[in-house]
Amino acid sequence: MLYFRGCTAREKQTEISKATERLLDLAGVDYHVLDDEKCCGSVLLRTGFEKQAKEQIKKNTEILKDEKIITSCAGCYKTLKEDYDGLDVVHISQLLDELIRENKLNFTKTDFKVTYHDSCHLGRHMDVFDEPRNAIESVADIVEMENSREDSLCCGAGGGVKSAYPEIADQMAKSRLAQARETGCETLVVSCPFCKLNLENDEIEVLDLTEFLVKYGGADEEQ
Repeated sequence: MLYFRGCTAREKQTEISKATERLLDLAGVDYHVLDDEKCCGSVLLRTGFEKQAKEQIKKNTEILKDEKIITSCAGCYKTLKEDYDGLDVVHISQLLDELIRENKLNFTKTDFKVTYHDSCHLGRHMDVFDEPRNAIESVADIVEMENSREDSLCCGAGGGVKSAYPEIADQMAKSRLAQARETGCETLVVSCPFCKLNLENDEIEVLDLTEFLVKYGGADEEQ
């Protein structure tokens, strides 16, 4: 398998890629990463730079076409799955759900309660709702926010909004975080590095799914 880290987990949220690799190692997954990994082109596509995106896709396809690909980023997952031709792609939440069901990863269930945010790209766009929740529920119970699954609120980061309209992105994040606080949970779990980046705050802990499993599932210890 190729672990395609994505720009955000590779450059800005490196703790996500480290947690992902920790879980893959524990499960005995045979994988590798690209030293010269390039952007998948998602941001170019979502912001209207179609010509540049197609050039990027063409270059990447030659490298990725024979790989079984794992992604951390929901945007990378959607792009590689839908905008490239014939790639074999799985989001890390889907793989973790499978590894847990096959007892290749074993966590201790506690009475800890967390809430979960459905990212736009992974949830509404790709219909991946149950797998991340299954992985979380191997460790903790989920308290759903007022808007969840298909009705989830956008975090505000995607589609170039964070870069072009930071004030709007911040307002959207505040709205989502208000719903998270209303659940009474102290930890918010996400499955997208973009979402984590925009939702991080000083009042409630925000963790990627992989970070959550490492921190609270005992994956920081030998299994």
